[in-house]
Amino acid sequence: MDHHIDPERAAFDAFKALPRDTPIHMLNLVRYRERAAYPADHAAAAEALSGAEAYRRYSDESGPVFRRVGGTILYSGRPECVLIGPADERWDAAFIAVYPNAAAFLEMVTDPDYRRAVVNRQAAVETSRLIRMAPREAGSGFA
Repeated sequence: MDHHIDPERAAFDAFKALPRDTPIHMLNLVRYRERAAYPADHAAAAEALSGAEAYRRYSDESGPVFRRVGGTILYSGRPECVLIGPADERWDAAFIAVYPNAAAFLEMVTDPDYRRAVVNRQAAVETSRLIRMAPREAGSGFA
């Protein structure tokens, strides 16, 4: 299984090459580790946290930065079953984070407080998907 926790350089470069001044939605799919895996030199390494607990810590610590840059959560849910896709694929959390623009997202991920908080995400996540989406007008059509 591939472990997708942090962006690869090429994907991050592609993200930065897209327009920075338009609103973006970020689809997040997250699978937690059973037990958080902190670096040995991190204070939380001695606390036997579950992946879900470490992810909540990430949310609590990064939340103020997320809100300061204008981020909001459009949708959040707990996936129950994959109908189309790999049978062994499962997710513990799915949500769509909205940013006023890509510059706000970049400001968040480079903020010193966020960078300190992200160690909790790295410890919590077994694998994830983070997909930038351009919002479209809501309606009854799929395409």
